[in-house]
Amino acid sequence: MIGKVINEEFRKLVPKLREKGFYKSQEQRQISWPEYNSTQINELKESLIFIRESVNAVKSINTEGRVGRPPTDAKVLAKAVLFCELIQLTERKAQGWLELLGPFLGIHKKLDDRVIGEAYDKPEVAFILKQVFDNTKTSDGKLFGDGTGLETSRKQNYESTKNKKEGQYMVSVVDSREIVQAFEISGVQECQIMHRLVEELKGNTLALDAGFVDRELISKISELGMKPYVFPKKNLTLNGRLAWKLMYLSLYKDVQAWLKEYHQRSHCESFHSSFKRVCGLVTKLRFGCKLTQVTARIILHNRRRLSYFNKLAGSAN
Repeated sequence: MIGKVINEEFRKLVPKLREKGFYKSQEQRQISWPEYNSTQINELKESLIFIRESVNAVKSINTEGRVGRPPTDAKVLAKAVLFCELIQLTERKAQGWLELLGPFLGIHKKLDDRVIGEAYDKPEVAFILKQVFDNTKTSDGKLFGDGTGLETSRKQNYESTKNKKEGQYMVSVVDSREIVQAFEISGVQECQIMHRLVEELKGNTLALDAGFVDRELISKISELGMKPYVFPKKNLTLNGRLAWKLMYLSLYKDVQAWLKEYHQRSHCESFHSSFKRVCGLVTKLRFGCKLTQVTARIILHNRRRLSYFNKLAGSAN
């Protein structure tokens, strides 16, 4: 009887969670403009050094024994891809820039636009970029996940079309500094993707919206040592697995504290907005090329965020 009463009261509570003014708004984080300006001024130099050193530090796939003309070193191609995404130019224009800046990156041979374009579809390059992504990210333990459309033309609108085809929809998890911890563009339903992504995560908390309401997922998050914050749907009950009950009972007992943690999930939406504004449209058509392009862009995004917060921490000390 007590459980029935709690379920009824909980269902009445859920619609109020979406009402404006129901919860206390958070104070906006202060921006340190001197550190921000310094980062912007030195952006290109720091990015070029990062590309050279981060790619040099990883392993390549062994290509010995292959028949035919020796292929271009995969590390050289990975640097070229990162450079293209950094300056946001086509391969044809990047060819000229690489003749000037290539030696600084460790590229000592001429790469034509065709070779650079084909590099996006090479598994050896994707393998290197995956290592760079894993080696250069850090986490503060506060994680947030969401999905977003990856538009390939100005005519597309995610809210109206919600096209979740392979390569046109991305699910990602970021920390409170908006540093990407895991992502996928497979085109599978976002909740199913999150079942796989959580296995790659290390953190203390993970906040997700109502699209990820799933008892099995919430149990998996809890088993991996993270405290889940998944926004409820108005028709659910507190019955279910222990992790499910504990999560929504904590919401029922202290709504404001729970919402304070959950609404930091806006960091993920902020990342998606910044990612699209800074990087622009996805220009590649084949899935392998799209994955390489998105990976390269996320690597560069993480570098910018880490650089900013490292400088912020240095100035505070």
